[in-house]
Amino acid sequence: MKRIWAVVLAVVALGAVALGATRIKAGFIYVGPIGDYGWTHAHDVGRRIVDEKYDWLETVYVESVPEGEVETYIDLLIRQGCNVIFTTSFGFMDGTLAAAQRYPNVIFAHCSGFKRWANMATYMADFYQVYYLNGLMAGALTKTGKIGYVAAFPIPEVKRHISAFAIGAREVNPRAEVHVRWIYEWYNPAAAKEATEALIAEGCDVFAFTEDSPTVVQVAAEKGLPSFGHYSPMYDFAPDHVVSGQLVHWEKIYEDFLVKVHKGIYTTKNLAHVDYWWLLAQGAVEVGAKPGMVINPKYEAFLKNYVINHPVFGRISVYDLVFIRLNQMADPGITFDPFQGPIYDRKGRLVVPAGMWMSYDALITMEWAAAGIVGPWPGEP
Repeated sequence: MKRIWAVVLAVVALGAVALGATRIKAGFIYVGPIGDYGWTHAHDVGRRIVDEKYDWLETVYVESVPEGEVETYIDLLIRQGCNVIFTTSFGFMDGTLAAAQRYPNVIFAHCSGFKRWANMATYMADFYQVYYLNGLMAGALTKTGKIGYVAAFPIPEVKRHISAFAIGAREVNPRAEVHVRWIYEWYNPAAAKEATEALIAEGCDVFAFTEDSPTVVQVAAEKGLPSFGHYSPMYDFAPDHVVSGQLVHWEKIYEDFLVKVHKGIYTTKNLAHVDYWWLLAQGAVEVGAKPGMVINPKYEAFLKNYVINHPVFGRISVYDLVFIRLNQMADPGITFDPFQGPIYDRKGRLVVPAGMWMSYDALITMEWAAAGIVGPWPGEP
């Protein structure tokens, strides 16, 4: 299947109900607190950027919503006059779909899911390319060969990111291992701290994570260990130890979507095939310790001096490799993908044949673990 990099398909049906030329009140439902400095914080930054830009737009939000209670909060926002609803957690998917069916005159958009309806779109700014780039750096930086990863829930999104990270690490350091600890929470600083400390005790000396606080960065820094920030810029929490990270620009998607609603391009009748899958090439994500800083200057010399024999580029520094791969993926033509075959999973099975890339559907349903990942992997085929 040919890879679809930005799936934004919409056919305006005759007689569709449109919100064009009217005021929009958009409600955002967050799974964590806006002060988490991770996933929810990044969504809220995007909301505020778009809200401040358009006088026809009003936005409101509710935070720390349990995933099983999303429909209650959707009802609340609609009673408050919201005609567009964004739900921003994978676990909100089924509740959002049920609400979309109950409220056919309201537009819905669900983040990170795959179920849609006539008035319900999906969207995602995905990090797998950025995690791969961070993995290249992590593979060079580890001295023990053990890289720690504090993971939230074992869903395809998180598994995809960890595997891309492991692929990057082993591209520059074939013996590198990524040790995973699941905490089964999106936001739990205490659990993230405990998991990081346990991984340090196992000998891990470089860290990445999926948890919506800078806890892993801070705990690693206390031990003088490098780490990679997640979702929001975390450089300021440990300027000597944050090497790079994954940064998101949700405002790119929110602006595109809301402007199309305002113009009547998106309606309550034509969203069943609207799925944003925006990556580096669309500017929805960025690699860096903070915006504009791809690599912390404190680590540049080391990465420039870490030279490998690469199967494609010959002798090359990891620093140069990072920027070559970044340019290949950020270019609209996209000439490289981290899941470019041949790729074997950690059980030795060929999961991506030579000369092939994973399809969009394969990526969003991914369950297998890449070679080099150590630890439990619920749902592993």
